[in-house]
Amino acid sequence: MAKVVVFGTGSFAECVNFYLTHDSSHEVVAFTVHRDRIGEQTELAGLPVVAFEDLTETHPPGEYDMFVAVGYAKVNRVRAAICEEAKGKGYSLISYVSSKATTWGDTKIGDNVFIFEDNTIQPFVEIGDDTVLWSGNHIGHHATIGPHCFITSHVVISGHVKVGAYCFIGVNATVRDAIAIGEANVIGSAALIMKTTKDNEVYIAPRTKPDARTSDQIGM
Repeated sequence: MAKVVVFGTGSFAECVNFYLTHDSSHEVVAFTVHRDRIGEQTELAGLPVVAFEDLTETHPPGEYDMFVAVGYAKVNRVRAAICEEAKGKGYSLISYVSSKATTWGDTKIGDNVFIFEDNTIQPFVEIGDDTVLWSGNHIGHHATIGPHCFITSHVVISGHVKVGAYCFIGVNATVRDAIAIGEANVIGSAALIMKTTKDNEVYIAPRTKPDARTSDQIGM
């Protein structure tokens, strides 16, 4: 069990507090953000919000651990930088795997990883530091997910896939087996990736267009 300070005050941070409180042995004791982001906010979910610049005095490393609950801004580089800043102050970064996720106990998981419910993670999978797996994904056997990635929901990453660092993968995207996703790729919702990609590429699936008919004209 660790006493944890959550970095962030957005919806992701609120989710982290909820999951750690209801589904882990950790105790969330405070939230933190940089001083210029606090504004007039002094508490969240009944817990104090502390300026990150003051945190070593109020919640010193060694007595408190941290989780950085920041989204995928600038292809996850904002969250990655805060992780490094927290480590530089001496904080250990916890990881969390939902009790409602399916794993086989051999998954290699880095620091500041958050795995939500209903993820199916097959054997021989490696997940790098500071990676988020939102709910309902399939991670195939022998897959490797690099550090600082954000994988949303209902994504299929097939067996032997290698996902590079700083990638974002949108809802319902599918990656076929035995290919590599380059670093800092943005793969949009419902995209189908069938071959290896290069660094910094963006993939967007065609959007469904509205039919010319209205709903009362299609006989349902």
